[in-house]
Amino acid sequence: MKHRKILFVCTGNTCRSPMAEAALKSELKKRKIRWYRVQSAGLCAEEGSPMSAHAMQALKEAKISFPEDFRSKKLTDEDIRDAYAVVCMTERQREALPDLPNVTSFYALCGKEIPDPYGSPVDTYRTTLRVIRECLPRVIQVCCPSIVEK
Repeated sequence: MKHRKILFVCTGNTCRSPMAEAALKSELKKRKIRWYRVQSAGLCAEEGSPMSAHAMQALKEAKISFPEDFRSKKLTDEDIRDAYAVVCMTERQREALPDLPNVTSFYALCGKEIPDPYGSPVDTYRTTLRVIRECLPRVIQVCCPSIVEK
């Protein structure tokens, strides 16, 4: 089966979208699903920035693996075209992207916005990760339909 790409999008690609990327990769690995690639990007990302230390701490505490050498990436039109699903953290971010059938948001999928924890204490990052993880079953149901069919 051809790999389908799920792309999480936030503003800077150092907090929310990398946490969502790592969390979904972890969940797919638990389910032994290998035909989805999960990536992240930022609308206003400064290319090559490391993941936020608080985001890494929240992931480590949740025992979710991630690449220690993660570097931010700016979203491109090609990224959007190549993705099976593009999941934005907020409706405002979704509205900033082309109105395409593969572009959605956590709000559209789960009725929840994923606020930016940037600059906040680590507890805020823990809460952000918890909300992302609570939304993953719905994200998987909509963005990874072949999983649900099995």
